[in-house]
Amino acid sequence: MRHPMPFGADYTPERTVFRLWAPQAAEVKLQRFCTGSDEEPGARFLGEVSMKGPVEGVFTYTAPGNLKNEYYQYILTDSDGNVIWSADPWALACGVNGQRSMVVDLAETDPSGWAGDRGPDLAGKAPVIWETHVRDFSSDPRSGVTPANRGKYLAFTEGDTTLDGAGEVPTCLNYLKKLGVTHIQLMPIFDYGSVDERHPERGYNWGYDPENYNVPEGSYSSDPCHGEVRIRECKEMIQAIHRAGLGVVMDVVYNHTYRSDSWLARTAPGEYYRTMPDGSPANASGCGNETASDRPPFREYMLASLCYWAQEYHVDGFRFDLMAVHDVETMNLIRATLDRLPGGERLLTYGEPWSALPTRMHPEAIPAGKAAVRQFNSRLGIFCDDTRNALVGSPFTVFEKGYANGNPSDKLAERVRAAAHGWCDRARMGYANNPGQILQYVSCHDNYALWDRLTIEEGAQNYDCMEPHRLQCCKLASGMCLTMPGIGFFLSGEEFGRTKQGDGNSYQGPEDLNRLDWGRTEQFADLVEWYRGLLGLREWLVPMGRLQPERAKGDYLEVPDNCVGFRLGGEGPWSTFLVYYNPYETGKPVTLPAGEWQLLCDGQHSDLWKADAPPVVSGGWMLPPVSAVVLGQV
Repeated sequence: MRHPMPFGADYTPERTVFRLWAPQAAEVKLQRFCTGSDEEPGARFLGEVSMKGPVEGVFTYTAPGNLKNEYYQYILTDSDGNVIWSADPWALACGVNGQRSMVVDLAETDPSGWAGDRGPDLAGKAPVIWETHVRDFSSDPRSGVTPANRGKYLAFTEGDTTLDGAGEVPTCLNYLKKLGVTHIQLMPIFDYGSVDERHPERGYNWGYDPENYNVPEGSYSSDPCHGEVRIRECKEMIQAIHRAGLGVVMDVVYNHTYRSDSWLARTAPGEYYRTMPDGSPANASGCGNETASDRPPFREYMLASLCYWAQEYHVDGFRFDLMAVHDVETMNLIRATLDRLPGGERLLTYGEPWSALPTRMHPEAIPAGKAAVRQFNSRLGIFCDDTRNALVGSPFTVFEKGYANGNPSDKLAERVRAAAHGWCDRARMGYANNPGQILQYVSCHDNYALWDRLTIEEGAQNYDCMEPHRLQCCKLASGMCLTMPGIGFFLSGEEFGRTKQGDGNSYQGPEDLNRLDWGRTEQFADLVEWYRGLLGLREWLVPMGRLQPERAKGDYLEVPDNCVGFRLGGEGPWSTFLVYYNPYETGKPVTLPAGEWQLLCDGQHSDLWKADAPPVVSGGWMLPPVSAVVLGQV
């Protein structure tokens, strides 16, 4: 079932109905074109017609005949005679660089077997999310992806890629199928404005600058000049990821647009954005404009857009950029609305519980930030920067170390104990509704990659050296994240020492700095195996393996100094688990609870649990230095 949009171009082979909400316009004309720009071969103006209306601010026109793949724009005149042109903010397809909208037959963009396509059903298990950028994923010349598909949607459809010159070392989707994550989070894939789609090789951007919210980005397609191509290839990418047994989370940026003079602003001035008292754009996003989710027009736009991506593109969840620019009521309504879609209860929803600057939302509205988490729907999650800062230090104080990389202070140890029970920093006061709301992470696209941060802290300059202590700090930090209750999350390549050569904000490139270096999977094979073993082990941990509404039932264990230890229930072969964190560079003695315990992860090797007979320990035992350790009782 295709989700109906309230406005835009509603196509059938017999006619296309155009609808536009333009409450300040006195007249709207529809212009039609053969191409998405005047620079393309065959460019031709097909005519102009006045639309009917307005009726409650809505202009309509029904065009007879088959308009499939025609392009269009609107000419709006206000009551003072001012004239402005605009693309359609509700468009489902567009031409090159998003400057003209396109009429599209969505049924013809469906890949073979699309009707049966569906993401994984985790049956309540806690996801582990791997964040990547479409271009970064496959741009490496050694990725094994065919040159034409590198950096494109179609790279994900090449399922058996291996590292060039390295035999059977898997890369790209072939690699991910074996890693053990459950979802790929794709940095923005809607149409964004900062890269010239005609010449994407001349520029690079992460894509947090929306141009057309309901259209895939054209620079990732094989042909950005024909609007139907990007739609079909985006669907083929999602279908390939689903066939690999993984879900797709879409990174969405509804808190601001690429420019203040957006299609939303041109067609309905003053309706979709917040403003300062002097009428200038509000700036909670830090990007020059701030959308108004607390007002009906933009709230309804967000809801319709999200439902459209969920149903038309089969995405499995949404990550909200700067979620605190939005209000709690809207975010809870989004969760409730998605739940009503067929299969909607399995969709993930989470976001950054902060804004760049204070918002200008209505005084009675509540920003969807950390302070309001207890008012969230229990399945609306947050990135826990409190845990990240405790484990490796704040990204804003890069030389200030965290618990896992050299600062096992009383304060940080207490924060780690709180996180180990599925809480964030304010844990004991009821900071979240349940552990399943918390995303535990130590690196994402923002700020320094984990390997780079540890390198900088050490005063080193060689980001390509597999330094042993740095490697062990990586293992401890990731071991803690993946054995704490909640949703696991990490930046693509974190598991093979991803480096951006010390660049903490690489959003504009260059490409060769941002792209995944698949050769590091071979160089850092030990670290990759560490992550893989942990991802398999956490399937047996309770509540790590489940999104439970109740709190983690673990008990704290007696440990020396500022080590951390706790007990958890288990599944399968092990009824109970013991988890220990030792941040010190020396071994620390502990007395294990009564009974015999199998050593499943010793801080160096996370796959001991796979053995037919893992090592057994009991009584007094020495925690290895700088280690995350897991033991299980049969």
